[in-house]
Amino acid sequence: MEKIRQWYLLQPRAIRRFLLANVVVYLLWNFVFVHFQASSFFVYNVLALNPNLPDILYKPWQLVTYSFLHLGLGLGGFLHILFNMLWMMWIGRDYEEVYGSSRLFALYIIGGVGGALMTVFLHGLFPSIGVFGGIVHGASASVLCIMTAVAVKNPEKSIALMFIGVVRLSHVVVGFLVLDILFVSAGGASVSAHWGGASAGYIFARAFLAGNDLSRWANPLFDSRGASRDQSIMHRLDLWIGQRSRGGRRDKSMHETSMGVNSKKGALHAETDKKLNQSTIDELLDKISEVGYDALSAEERRILYEAGNDR
Repeated sequence: MEKIRQWYLLQPRAIRRFLLANVVVYLLWNFVFVHFQASSFFVYNVLALNPNLPDILYKPWQLVTYSFLHLGLGLGGFLHILFNMLWMMWIGRDYEEVYGSSRLFALYIIGGVGGALMTVFLHGLFPSIGVFGGIVHGASASVLCIMTAVAVKNPEKSIALMFIGVVRLSHVVVGFLVLDILFVSAGGASVSAHWGGASAGYIFARAFLAGNDLSRWANPLFDSRGASRDQSIMHRLDLWIGQRSRGGRRDKSMHETSMGVNSKKGALHAETDKKLNQSTIDELLDKISEVGYDALSAEERRILYEAGNDR
């Protein structure tokens, strides 16, 4: 558990939030909600996306909440959330570290909304086509939004795929969308949500390249020029999780640890080539819990990375 905790705290803040939300909801669904008629009815009819008009007009939150639900059971359901989270991390981590947590957060939400709106629109036009209707759930639209935005901003970005080799990310995105069309009759995936998420990512990236930042609304959720660290909603959530994972440490101890990290910078540099003891690692993890991973220096990040590989 300690190694999992270290790995989790080393992820950028927005990715941590999305991993936590998706995995916790998935586990609750599989081990609790699905076994009770009232809770399963609530999830399917209130939180998942039901694209029927005018019903969706009375439940607009479904445009967002469905993208945190993975309601499949068994191996298929596990693979659904697994690959969504893996693709989000593979592509989203570098993007978040370069462009900031608020932009990745905004991309995820905008992708989910884009996928939902496309589904509602196409279902309204073609109500008899099942692939454009039915209950929709999963983070695929959000993940494709992130992938598309990164591909548009960085056309030369390539990734390595097993059995295929190095491929440009833009080709991967196009491949996903083409496969959606080819296997549309097979069902099982919301083609409209995938295309809507990818379209939202393209619009987001093109607007950004034109000087229009569509993620400004997300800035107050993270540390930004317009919000102090103490006022950040996501920072407070980070702090709470850090306290819970450490067994509910008092705020005073968190503050003293943070002060201790600053006073021991010289010692950290001197111990780089030595085997790190658990107390030093705990100090850095407490600092992450209090002020976020982005506040670590390059040296401190390297120390934690090497400590993780030694374990």
